[in-house]
Amino acid sequence: MTLEYLHLTEDDAGVSHFNVGQIAMRKGDFAPPAPPMMLSDYEPSRALVFLTLPAGWVGDQHPSPARQVAFCLAGRMRIEAGDGEVREIGPGGIWRMEDVAGAGHISSVLGHEAVQLAIVQI
Repeated sequence: MTLEYLHLTEDDAGVSHFNVGQIAMRKGDFAPPAPPMMLSDYEPSRALVFLTLPAGWVGDQHPSPARQVAFCLAGRMRIEAGDGEVREIGPGGIWRMEDVAGAGHISSVLGHEAVQLAIVQI
């Protein structure tokens, strides 16, 4: 079993590109005595931040401030990679950002609802 996420990386020229990443899941103990469940390997993290982007928010092109994973809690976002490809994420979406050195991406809020994100820096 795998868990898929939107993966934004960059090439040697600093241009960002999307692909689909996959996290391997295995059955294991997480919180005994609760029954075993599907879980991934642990990945160290260094910070957790929650963001609210208001309706109409548009960010200029920028690199990610750190390698990080965003979990969309509410609202919808549009993300444009440096190569021009556009993707959208909404509630339940997972977005791993590793475009930290080049020109980065453009992100904006879609619709009339604010976007709420939980971001874990890794």
